Amino acid sequence: MPDQQLPQHSENPAFNVTRSVTSEDTVEPLQLGKRVREIRLSQSLTLEEASKLTGLARSTLSKIENEQISPTFTAVSKLVKGLGIDIPQLFSQPSRSAGAGGRRDITRAGEGKPHPTPTYEHELLANQLTSKKMLPYRTTIRARSFEEFGDWVRHEGEELLYVISGSITFYSEFYEPVNLDEGDSAYYDCEMGHAVTSTSENDAVILWVTA
Repeated sequence: MPDQQLPQHSENPAFNVTRSVTSEDTVEPLQLGKRVREIRLSQSLTLEEASKLTGLARSTLSKIENEQISPTFTAVSKLVKGLGIDIPQLFSQPSRSAGAGGRRDITRAGEGKPHPTPTYEHELLANQLTSKKMLPYRTTIRARSFEEFGDWVRHEGEELLYVISGSITFYSEFYEPVNLDEGDSAYYDCEMGHAVTSTSENDAVILWVTA
């Protein structure tokens, strides 16, 4: 969720730069960090994965998302290219309207956006909706041991895990590993390190919803 060419200015008022921009200039649009986080989570990327895609250090991404630093133009360029987005997507603010918005998205079986990783094979659902308050995705668990992860998976938010088929072991940083079977679920804080491995003969399939 093609490389983009960065313009020197934009019609978007959040990025209305009318002079020449150097790599050391900073851009400070309203809630840029929040937008970066929304886009990263909409693609079901951890900070580590986003770091590899963008070439920005994990600590730098975390500081940008938490509004602790303003990114240089070079950093913005890397975000745009690495996340496969364009400038308007990065700097647009979620629209607000009174009353029911009437938003709806339907994802047919097998038509979600694929996002494979070495340990999980994600299928991102409801891809047409932006600025979602929750991020649903169906995942096939390829990992068979905790060692395949190298380290804990952690990111902001809270998460619901529901086992659709097969069985898994759910690892969490402050608890003993627990085995979960078809129909079982877990709800947890995503900033706590966590990981999931398949224990059934076939790779388990789970539904994840991140808020």
